Amino acid sequence: MAVTSARPEVRHVYQNHHLDTTRWDGFETRPDDIVISTAYKAGTTLVQTIVTNLIFPNGDMPGPVSSVSPWLDMRVMPLDEVKAVLAGQTHRRCIKTHLPLDGLRFHDDVKYVMVGRDPRDVFMSLLNHWGSHTPEFYEMINGTPGRVGDEMPRFNEDVHAVWHDWITRGWFPWESDGYPYWSLLHHAKTWWEFRHLPNVELLHYNDLRADLEGQMRGLAAYLEIDVPEERWPGVVHACQFETVKANPEKVVDEMHHMVFKGGGDAFIYKGTNGRWKDVLGEDELALYHEAMERTLPSDCARWLEQGGAYQ
Repeated sequence: MAVTSARPEVRHVYQNHHLDTTRWDGFETRPDDIVISTAYKAGTTLVQTIVTNLIFPNGDMPGPVSSVSPWLDMRVMPLDEVKAVLAGQTHRRCIKTHLPLDGLRFHDDVKYVMVGRDPRDVFMSLLNHWGSHTPEFYEMINGTPGRVGDEMPRFNEDVHAVWHDWITRGWFPWESDGYPYWSLLHHAKTWWEFRHLPNVELLHYNDLRADLEGQMRGLAAYLEIDVPEERWPGVVHACQFETVKANPEKVVDEMHHMVFKGGGDAFIYKGTNGRWKDVLGEDELALYHEAMERTLPSDCARWLEQGGAYQ
């Protein structure tokens, strides 16, 4: 298999309306930390929910998932407060990031979990995500001091215009897709290149939806978490989409009511695949295939679309 033998290095600084790589500077990791990375809308919250329920199999999680597993590089959250929360956690920590691996300091004693999904399904989920933002969100994301670069634009109701920008335009100079967020494809490529490392695990949204318990047991083994057998039914039930959708307060905190119209119910949306087939035309799919070929090696592109075992 064509993989690099080099160690992951920080090659780019990601700073925009959402992200700030430098928030990781000076953050003290612990040897058993777990870092979950997706570009966005690929199953971030699902895998956070899985990992935190593996850590707390008795159902005694000390708060909603988004509070127990904070997003460190989200620039609008007061950094001192986020670091204080993580420093005060005596249980095993699970930290969320949306950074590619070339923007994240790599530690050999930290376990990394990257989650992939078909980019076309990510786009459909992103439409709901971006389209559900409140006026208060835009004020916060654009008005919080320290923003680097342009403002986060308001959602364009023209889905086809949104698609064209998202699949052909990058936010950062080294990217060529993902506008107005950041590149999904570049993110996947940076993790794919280091999938051979023993502390890097790749999960796929399709596999999580098709065999949740099997994927959870495999993840528990990778993370070296021993869940008592009698606890497994309850842990799996807590992570099923239907359970999460019915109990969003266990997953997202009160801030989501300010960020999204409809709060947690809007944030945890459909969880389905294939909706793009009724939206994207042939010319639009041609742009998609050009983007995939431009950015990803063929084996990575195939895995990102389909999931399954990888080498």
